[in-house]
Amino acid sequence: MPTLIHIIEAYGLWVVFIAVLLDQGGLPTPSYAPIIATAALATDVGKPLAPILVVATLAALIADAIWFLGGRRFGAQLLRLMCRISLSPDSCVGTTRRIYEKWGAPSLILAKYIPGFAAVATTLAGQAGTTWRRFLIYDGIGALLWAAGAVLLGAIFHEAVESLLTTLEEFGHIAIALLVLAGAVFIAYKWWHRQRFLRGIQMARISTTKLRAMLDSTPGIVLLDVRSAASRAQSGWIPGSIQVRDITELKARPTDEVVVYCDCPNDASAATVAKKLKGLGFANVYPLEGGIGAWRASGLPVEHS
Repeated sequence: MPTLIHIIEAYGLWVVFIAVLLDQGGLPTPSYAPIIATAALATDVGKPLAPILVVATLAALIADAIWFLGGRRFGAQLLRLMCRISLSPDSCVGTTRRIYEKWGAPSLILAKYIPGFAAVATTLAGQAGTTWRRFLIYDGIGALLWAAGAVLLGAIFHEAVESLLTTLEEFGHIAIALLVLAGAVFIAYKWWHRQRFLRGIQMARISTTKLRAMLDSTPGIVLLDVRSAASRAQSGWIPGSIQVRDITELKARPTDEVVVYCDCPNDASAATVAKKLKGLGFANVYPLEGGIGAWRASGLPVEHS
């Protein structure tokens, strides 16, 4: 049976390419460790490190380009799908969108250092209409720096890495089982965190049909848009809705009926704000089921500046 060190020595570039492609493609597989290990063993035998850097950067760019193309073609639908299956639905689009809207394409340089940011950021770049040239420049810089960091770590700590690989080989199948167990524990923890979050935002929703009827018949309804200013300006808003930077600035009475909407999967942002408003004493607060996407899909009016 080939040893772990032998596999990396013989097929290191393929290991790096596949690991990075899967990781940047969205699968929970490690990619930094294979780059470090391959660079460490290459340093030990005096092989050049440039091919490892090129392969890792290229694999990352290919994966990112696929997400970017998907964002250009499918936009919000792809983002919703990504966050529906994400292990971190609370930060999947909301946090990433705020970062990308603030910094734009240059944020792609640091995207790979922020957990959960890379794939969503490249998809957002495509949805936002970023040009291929601009995308490839900033994402290429980011991919190169990210890969260079792993290669550099492997080269500097090559003796420690080789010692670790030798130790893992001595443990044989036990080491593989421990690595698999560690990965399973990590995924289980993220899944538990996801379920906890989804349970936390469970509350009664209001449908678009019912909201339209209420707006026509009940005066004084407060319709709160919790999207960013850039998203609101780009895609429009439900007539009569307002936006506040902080919910404590909301000019409403605790007895008012408040409907909160967003454009995120599971109505996560809207439900989170609705929970906070309930904590502030607002009794009649409801997230809009499906957000502005459901409102628009129902053929209901949307205002633009």
